[in-house]
Amino acid sequence: MLPSWWVRWRRNPTLGPSRTPQVPRIHLGVLARTGRPPVFAFVCETVLNITLVGLPGSGKTTIGRQLARRLGLPFVDSDHVIEERLGCSIREYFAREGEEAFRDVEQAVLDDLSQHHRGVLSTGGGSVLREVNRRHLHERGHVIYLRTLPEDVFRRLRHDTARPLLQVDDPLGRLRALYEARDPLYRDAAHFVLETGRPSVATLVNKIVMQLELSGVLPLKAPAA
Repeated sequence: MLPSWWVRWRRNPTLGPSRTPQVPRIHLGVLARTGRPPVFAFVCETVLNITLVGLPGSGKTTIGRQLARRLGLPFVDSDHVIEERLGCSIREYFAREGEEAFRDVEQAVLDDLSQHHRGVLSTGGGSVLREVNRRHLHERGHVIYLRTLPEDVFRRLRHDTARPLLQVDDPLGRLRALYEARDPLYRDAAHFVLETGRPSVATLVNKIVMQLELSGVLPLKAPAA
């Protein structure tokens, strides 16, 4: 019969006690015994919550889906949850009710998800604008800021008409302004900052997993023989 282990998360010493999120026990199952170091797969059973923040178009949804698949965790996009609750697209609601009304809905959704979702959470680009959102996300999970330059975002989004904040005469200028205003807010919410640049999604996911392992959030892999 194959043995199993329960490994408790060790507190990251770089985080203050008041800002240290509750993190799960992680089940490690031995998949193979060949005389070499065992191969492990981990399944987070209870409370692991990883949140991605960053500019619109920074890759939060794409990377989040792949990260969730890699870790065997559920994935949720907060914008999709918002649209389900509104019964219409964010763009439609934004145009009809205005930004402040939308931010109220976003705050309620983020409060709910940060308390009850266990897995990988992708957030909207403006999720950090309100201090209460930054505080809740930071205290209730592990926040990763996907830091992407405005020029790289513009290259990805220049043909995207579904983002209301970018429907302006100078979208690159708008992205630069968003970056200047929001970069400090993303950093305030985040535990880790990942410079995205132009690596593949798989490479970025590997970097995130490595950072989570080094910080003690995930168990380190057994060294190769």
